[in-house]
Amino acid sequence: MDYSTLDNLSRHLANNFWATIEQLAPDQPDLRIDGELYQRWRDRVAIRVDGKGQRDFDPILRAVRAFYADLQASAAAEPEQWAIWVAPCPISDAEVRGYGIRKRRVKERMDDRTRQRQPLLNTLLEHLENRYGHLRDLLAQAADMAGGQTVTLEGHTYQRLWSRVDERRVRLGGLANVRVLDLESGRHINVTHAEDAAFWEWAIVEVLRHSGVRIEEALELTHLSIRQYQRPNGEVIALLVVAPSKIDRERVIPMSAELFAVVAAIVRRHTTGGQTIPLLPRYDPKERQSSAPMPFLFQRKIGTKHEVMSDTTVVNMLKRHCVELAEQHPGFLATSFTPHDFRRLLATELVNSGLPIHIGAALLGHLNLQTTRGYVAVFNEDVVRHYQGFLDRRRQARPTDEYRPVTEPEWLGFEEHFDQRKVELGGCARPYSTPCQHEHACLRCPMININPKMLPRLDEIEVDLLARQARAEAEGWLGEIEGIDLTLSFLRQKRDLTRRLARVAPVDLGIPGIAPRSAARRE
Repeated sequence: MDYSTLDNLSRHLANNFWATIEQLAPDQPDLRIDGELYQRWRDRVAIRVDGKGQRDFDPILRAVRAFYADLQASAAAEPEQWAIWVAPCPISDAEVRGYGIRKRRVKERMDDRTRQRQPLLNTLLEHLENRYGHLRDLLAQAADMAGGQTVTLEGHTYQRLWSRVDERRVRLGGLANVRVLDLESGRHINVTHAEDAAFWEWAIVEVLRHSGVRIEEALELTHLSIRQYQRPNGEVIALLVVAPSKIDRERVIPMSAELFAVVAAIVRRHTTGGQTIPLLPRYDPKERQSSAPMPFLFQRKIGTKHEVMSDTTVVNMLKRHCVELAEQHPGFLATSFTPHDFRRLLATELVNSGLPIHIGAALLGHLNLQTTRGYVAVFNEDVVRHYQGFLDRRRQARPTDEYRPVTEPEWLGFEEHFDQRKVELGGCARPYSTPCQHEHACLRCPMININPKMLPRLDEIEVDLLARQARAEAEGWLGEIEGIDLTLSFLRQKRDLTRRLARVAPVDLGIPGIAPRSAARRE
């Protein structure tokens, strides 16, 4: 297992389990946990350090149960070493029995997250592309300007700034950073640094959304990851080799034209002026070790040295731009993108567009098809497509005269149908062009919708029915008594339902008005 998996397992067993047991019972001699101590441990671990409840408590319980099961299995093979540690597991089967249900709840939350972000993807992409394009054009125009000169770009006027430090750099044979003043906002902009940051922000998002790789896999891409393959017909296909991935298995992704254009732009940026991509080591936080020096694609010059980008940098960048977009797009107020969201969105788009799921699993690097299915079962596009096809075939099988234009008498009859559904107690919901099948016995009819304003009328009807019931009992009309009892039961059910719905009815907030402008603003 990789370092992250080992770290999580040791945290569950050493910290969440045994360290907490020692805090609650310092004299606990072995792994035999009684019911009272176990309940205290469970109550303690269920609360996080910040005071909030653990959203996902199952991994801790399953790790502890597996630990006890492993001890029993080891004791059977080597009793002289492990038998003394064997103890009954304090976690019962019932506590982990609902794991499948809880896992489905997590899946539902992930699907809902993808549904929320799919309509916002184009807005984020357009924002990053426009920002990079604006700064790129500004850098190109302001680079040749002298200090004090101005340039207008997309409605913004900028003034080139020039200082003694810039003159000294040029005198020593270096390049001065292009800095401008936004005359509208008064903000100083280092265009050289801003354009470089905007390029890498645009590039990482484009690579993530077109390839579907994990963020750690994207940051591990090197110049050596770009390969080509010549098909038997002579066509050359650009390939992106991802290795090692999360499962430590190499996989090859055929690059689309859009993905190839982004990768080519990254390579051109590194090799401008005949340079080569610098060889750098990259520290892997998952494995807690540094790689050999390699020509990583996602590296930037920070100050005087080059550094490989980190996943934290990408996460913070996405959060920052989502906050900026929230000022004009309300959808981003409670929504933020993470690098893994692009992987889910691509998987959903691929399979819902007709790509076989086993091909999608190979592109995403999944060993289990169910993992890929968990990524893509979001919009149920296959169900929608087949149902729409069924409706089209059913329409074709129906008589063509049903699709002719509506005549005036037919439309009048359609409108009169809704007028005839209005009854004393409310409205009838029977389908169009159907008579009343219950002979207007509305209290017994399931199609009646009681108007809350008619609740007093129901009370009057109940009083009348009770009087008729007393008369029928006095006269011995058994058939009448049975019918009245049935009507009373329906009446009381409908009255209770109407009262409940009336309590949850929408609140009338009124129509908002325009606040009067103050005298200062009018002036």
